[in-house]
Amino acid sequence: MINRCLIFCGLGLITPLMALSQQQHRPPAVPLVVNNPYFSIWSMADHLTDEPTKHWSEAVQPLTGLARIDGQVFRWMGTIPHNYYGIHETPQPMRQTSLEVLPLHTRYEFTAGGIRLEVTFFTPLLPNDLDLLSRPVTYLSWGASSADGRSHDVSLLLDVGPTIAVNDGSQPVTWGRARTQHLTLLNTGSRDQAVLHQSGDRIRIDWGYFRLGVPDGFRSVTALSYDSMAEFAKSGGLPANDDIDMPRPATDKIRPIHLDVLLPLGQVSGSAVHRHVLLAYTESFSIEYLDQRLRAYWQRDGKSEGEMLDEAESQYDLLEARGRQFDERETGAMERAGGPDYAYLTSLAFRQTIAAHSLVVDMDGTPMLFSKENDSNGCIDTVDVTYPSSPFFLYFNPQLLQAQLEPVMRYATSKRWRFPFAPHDLGTFPLADGQVYGGGELTADNQMPVEESGNLLIMVAALGRAEGNWDFARRYMPKLTEWAAYVANYGMDPAEQLSTDDFAGHLAHNANLSVKAIEALGAFAEIAAGIGDRELAEQYRSLARPLPAKWKELDRDGDHYALAFDQPGTWSQKYNLVWDRILDLNLFPASVIDSEWSFYAKQMQHYGLPLDNRKSITKLDWELWTASLAPDPHEFTRAVHQIVDWTDQSDSRVPLTDYYDTVDGKQIHFQARSVVGGVFIRALMTSRFDAGRSLEDGSGTSATAK
Repeated sequence: MINRCLIFCGLGLITPLMALSQQQHRPPAVPLVVNNPYFSIWSMADHLTDEPTKHWSEAVQPLTGLARIDGQVFRWMGTIPHNYYGIHETPQPMRQTSLEVLPLHTRYEFTAGGIRLEVTFFTPLLPNDLDLLSRPVTYLSWGASSADGRSHDVSLLLDVGPTIAVNDGSQPVTWGRARTQHLTLLNTGSRDQAVLHQSGDRIRIDWGYFRLGVPDGFRSVTALSYDSMAEFAKSGGLPANDDIDMPRPATDKIRPIHLDVLLPLGQVSGSAVHRHVLLAYTESFSIEYLDQRLRAYWQRDGKSEGEMLDEAESQYDLLEARGRQFDERETGAMERAGGPDYAYLTSLAFRQTIAAHSLVVDMDGTPMLFSKENDSNGCIDTVDVTYPSSPFFLYFNPQLLQAQLEPVMRYATSKRWRFPFAPHDLGTFPLADGQVYGGGELTADNQMPVEESGNLLIMVAALGRAEGNWDFARRYMPKLTEWAAYVANYGMDPAEQLSTDDFAGHLAHNANLSVKAIEALGAFAEIAAGIGDRELAEQYRSLARPLPAKWKELDRDGDHYALAFDQPGTWSQKYNLVWDRILDLNLFPASVIDSEWSFYAKQMQHYGLPLDNRKSITKLDWELWTASLAPDPHEFTRAVHQIVDWTDQSDSRVPLTDYYDTVDGKQIHFQARSVVGGVFIRALMTSRFDAGRSLEDGSGTSATAK
């Protein structure tokens, strides 16, 4: 095992510097245990002790932490209701002295009773390691040291409530303990275990089991009881007997079962004492795709849950080192790409982007990454959710974008999809059994034909560029050609139809949608060239080249371009122009981008740039795409500074929303969605598909799936 001091002491020289740059920031919500749409726990307050921890949907899923220092009890996480099961006096909170949110780590520091306590949540979502990415494990670790030069007797308690394993607190739960080679496991889950029985938006999982993994060798004490916190506060110990009267409702009013671990640290002085536990959630099946139940990617070779958890424990030191190196490297890369505010914003968005997905393996061994349209309608693998998040995946590991596109393309080429344009979604999470949006599979009513067809053509072209090969496009070329023909016929001047930006109403002659269509035709020409069809490539290049001049003629409105061709006196963000630069299409003259940006600069509100002239609402992802078009890098950093001011000051305390008001900063709708991956557009532009970065994560681990 790697010496922990080498890891923590060597890399610790840099981490405090990163922490200093974040002291001024106050995240709207802090990622704690953030793995996938179901296993996603956040702190939605200034301090970790201000409120109970919650699922992204704001349902309470309490993780509570206590510390006993020289016999005095303090609280370092969560809240305890007054007179809660024998706790007659609620322990005082430790003083939170710092908070740092990095791509893979959230780190708090507290002081009380002469002790300094560091609490770290680490989810190793390394984008180039698919096994790790699908492994449903977060490490919670502590480092305690003396803050006053004296020695203190210290013990820690972690308490987990059973609502973590059900959708509704009235559901009956069971519980138990188990052993693996290196861990004691405390487990809880619903009694009924109705696997994949429901789909929807703001719901929690109620099949599978939460696992609290306690490593051997720490002299830890565990309990399954309703009064562990009271016993810890009273005596410093835990109840001697497990409660075995089950099942009981998760929020039983008399004796709700809790999972508890007590970690005695002994006498703590100047040298830090470290401990950690594993927080995990496992289920037999994660996704249903076209009536086939699929398992998490880490299960593809038949690995058992116990083997997976033992492996996670044995790799802790190595993963902690890799995680710190990743945080350091990527924070630096983001700062070079867009400045300190940009580095902070991307850190805030990193785990949220990945954790709005589930990575599974198809029956033939193909990895498939399914997004959930959180806090919108719960759709699964929505194309116009994948599109805005695609810069993240193109930048870190294009294989993950292909894993999102694969199930869409297989569905679109099946007999079930009979329209000449691309689908919107594959169902409602976690059931990807066919489109449910608009007219579904039955009619073209309320579909997004130009929007989704253009999105997929652009993403497939970007994927080919990023991967350096066009095998994926070649497999689906007949369908891509069909969509390109549809966009050529209907995209230049779109009829009234839905687009991804229909917040202020439907729109005909949508100028930004027309930009997308033009860029999509240019992208398809690149696809054709990539697969070696020169004749088709030249056909579409010849088709696309004159369209920007026609677009300018239709949309020019004095010193800028209008919202729609038939609406003078209006304006909108033309964020789709960003692909003209990323894909080197060079269809639109620089004068269009420059004049648009000059106009946008006059429309800025206190917290950013509105989506268009109709309302003061905006979309976070599109703001970053538009800001990336700024001709002067300083203008980009100023725009990002306004956005970060909003994240620091908004009263909406939820996982990063992408839909808010630029005047008062309030969330309109949407939270915890993957579309925040769109903020990585600037990094993608500056890297220009650097072919090396997607192959290694710095550890020598290849991204290639087994």
